Amino acid sequence: MDAVTALPPAAVEIVALSKRYAGSAPPAVDQIDLRIASGSYCCLLGPSGCGKSTTLRMVAGHESVTSGDILLDNRNITHLPAAARGTAMMFQSFALFPHLSALDNVAFSLKMKGVSKVERQRRAGQLLERVAMGHLAQRKPGELSGGQQQRVALARALITEPRVLLLDEPLSALDPFLRIQMRAELRRWQKELGLTFIHVTHSQEEAMALADTMVVMNHGLIEQVGTPHAVYNHPASEFVARFMGGHNVLDTPGGLIAVRNDHMHIAPEGGDAGLAARVTDVEYQGTYVLIGLQLADTAPERSGVSVLLPEKTFAAHPYTAGDGVRLSWSPSDARALGPGAVRPQGEPPAGPVSRPAPLSALAAMAA
Repeated sequence: MDAVTALPPAAVEIVALSKRYAGSAPPAVDQIDLRIASGSYCCLLGPSGCGKSTTLRMVAGHESVTSGDILLDNRNITHLPAAARGTAMMFQSFALFPHLSALDNVAFSLKMKGVSKVERQRRAGQLLERVAMGHLAQRKPGELSGGQQQRVALARALITEPRVLLLDEPLSALDPFLRIQMRAELRRWQKELGLTFIHVTHSQEEAMALADTMVVMNHGLIEQVGTPHAVYNHPASEFVARFMGGHNVLDTPGGLIAVRNDHMHIAPEGGDAGLAARVTDVEYQGTYVLIGLQLADTAPERSGVSVLLPEKTFAAHPYTAGDGVRLSWSPSDARALGPGAVRPQGEPPAGPVSRPAPLSALAAMAA
């Protein structure tokens, strides 16, 4: 389609990029480096305030850069106006004009550029057909569902012929069922169009479903970059392991380790192998049952561990709150954790980093 394939997708490179706001310390984004491959789907992931949306807005040209550079295919766009960058932004709220039809919303930027009505409506109609919205071209946003509004917003972003599409939490306003449906559509569109997508989200599940490359951020720094499989199965730091979920972080004599909760094993108390623990709660999750445990001889706020059991395994040997158990895992399933991102100038993080109390019992733990 001529409105989308006129230019090849761009590789994006971020070099020592920082953003400081007046009176704020530490910086919102702190000298980060990142390269995003041409034609890939990249998700910036992290909790609120980690710097992911600020980074996206700097790439878009909607936020000024304090220091560092942003390049598209080796072209420095750091200080170019948003319209001259080759990027387009798809906002969380969709930001559609309520008094305009879907067709006129999509065509609006071409109208501002002086493109004739016939031509801009032709191109807008073409894009609406591409996102399966051609039959609703004359409806206004208030007459469309959330998913339909998202399709219109996508078509409006694509009409500017971007080489990079920027998405700022585009699924957060949708209900859970529609969110799953629309993320599948986003992935399909990205593959069909061949564009570079940079997508900001706070949802681990969303990022793992969509991304070729996942970038986990914390306190304005990048904690880890990798494929979803690599990040989930080999977390680089305590923060990544805890934020991604599904891991237990334990402080062993050899240092911090992470073990996936579905790789942990429990057995009724009585043996010597493993760690003594007590069941605190049992949560049925359909195909799995999540068992909450408190390790013995540690403070309650430091000893929380979870084990994910297949439903059939739990049904064969059920546990209830208060039961004593022994906890173990295979050494091959334990992942050593590094210290995480370090601020370039030795500045403290914006908030406390949790660390469990040492578990002396781990020294004698047998798999």
